[in-house]
Amino acid sequence: MTVHSTAIIESSATLGSNVKVGPFSYIGHDVVIGDDCIIESHVVIKGPTKIGRGNHFFQFASIGEACQDKKYAGEPTRLEIGDNNVFRESVTVHRGTMQDKQVTVIGSHNLLMVNVHVAHDCIVGDDNIFANNVTLAGHVEVGNHAIMGGLVAIHQFCKVGSHSFAGGGGIILRDIPPYVMISGTKHVPQGINSEGLRRRGFSKEAIMQIKRAYKVIYRDGNTAAQAVDILKQMAVDTTEVALLADFIENSERGIIR
Repeated sequence: MTVHSTAIIESSATLGSNVKVGPFSYIGHDVVIGDDCIIESHVVIKGPTKIGRGNHFFQFASIGEACQDKKYAGEPTRLEIGDNNVFRESVTVHRGTMQDKQVTVIGSHNLLMVNVHVAHDCIVGDDNIFANNVTLAGHVEVGNHAIMGGLVAIHQFCKVGSHSFAGGGGIILRDIPPYVMISGTKHVPQGINSEGLRRRGFSKEAIMQIKRAYKVIYRDGNTAAQAVDILKQMAVDTTEVALLADFIENSERGIIR
């Protein structure tokens, strides 16, 4: 473990092996940091926060701070972070609130670029990319392998499905189904994220079935309920379509149309 002489580590913090802490960084009470993490200069990490191994925090990141919610009254809520994530300059991640599950969760292998904000009670999966200035409001859920372009802002309680893609500069007010690619300031659906699916090893047959499922949702004039019934039938032969059916059936805000 290497800790710069100007860094401050509170006595109740726990640091794993081979952790590096740069100049003027602060590690607060009830923070647990796993092995092989790199904390650059001027990083603030507050607790209760549990961080896995191999994470890299760049300068001016603020991790585990109390949330920006007037209902929050100082309760001991938590932040949990998995392994091998990258938090670039000035990223902010807040702990949860008592009004939800009391925890904000970020999975593993995510890239959060400059100025990304993850608000209280968000649940973020694995292998996601959030470009510069992406903002997640409170209670947002993001699946796996999603890509959010620069300056995308996601409304509270929205859900972002796995393997989806959002072009930069828009405001997300409804749920984005899995596989769907959206663009424009109004974020109109533009088809499925077929290139991303190919890169992740989806078969040609699976991609074709997902395209057919997209047509059921967006081109055939079905209501959401009707589309779900059709997708469930398709999912018998193509398990990837089941992800779409479950997502739409459980959407609380309604999907982007």
